[in-house]
Amino acid sequence: MDFIAAAAPYGLVLSPHQHTQFHHYLALLLEWNERFNLTAIREPEQIWRRHFLDSLSCALVTGDLNGRRLIDVGTGAGFPGLPLKIAFPGLKLTLVESTTKKKQFLQAVVNALVLEDVTILAERAETVGQQAEYREQYDIAAARAVADLPVLLEYLLPLCRVGGLVVAQKGESAAAELTRATHALQLLGGEFREMKEVWLPEGTRPHYLIAIQKTQPTPMIYPRRPGQPVRRPL
Repeated sequence: MDFIAAAAPYGLVLSPHQHTQFHHYLALLLEWNERFNLTAIREPEQIWRRHFLDSLSCALVTGDLNGRRLIDVGTGAGFPGLPLKIAFPGLKLTLVESTTKKKQFLQAVVNALVLEDVTILAERAETVGQQAEYREQYDIAAARAVADLPVLLEYLLPLCRVGGLVVAQKGESAAAELTRATHALQLLGGEFREMKEVWLPEGTRPHYLIAIQKTQPTPMIYPRRPGQPVRRPL
């Protein structure tokens, strides 16, 4: 795949240096994946497409991220946050990943690629959302394949400033999840903005970006204590 050309439809112009950073990221992912289960996708071509390019598709709804603050909740092996950081070096990024081994991998990538303004938190999303230094501090809160949308909104909307944006990457269940999330949006201070269909090269099914605008402060009772959003979705 010509990755630089594939990223162009998302409004991205990647330099040779950025392309090299993605190659280093791929090498680290493959190396660490032999020891720890970071991703079930192990073919390099599929990683370029289904991890890197899919992460970069978020730019279709966020626009230029340089100078903005983004928090990626449940980032796993760094998706979508780290590919967006490579594409937008001026992005101020926070990665939330509660698994220690994955946090170690994320730190290894940040160190190897010499990425600045990246904070990695080994915390639960519910805990981070109640901490003053993170609550309602971000222009964008993003997540990919973390939870059903009503649950995800309880993780993400408390982290967004009023006027900020939640970006949820979803599969074919996107429209149904959005319908189920109506009550959560009302409680948490969010308003549906758009749902954008995304086709990856050689993909057989579309992905979707659900964009939610933060229009009001989130009541302090949210997020609830760890585990409760999943057990009792809004």
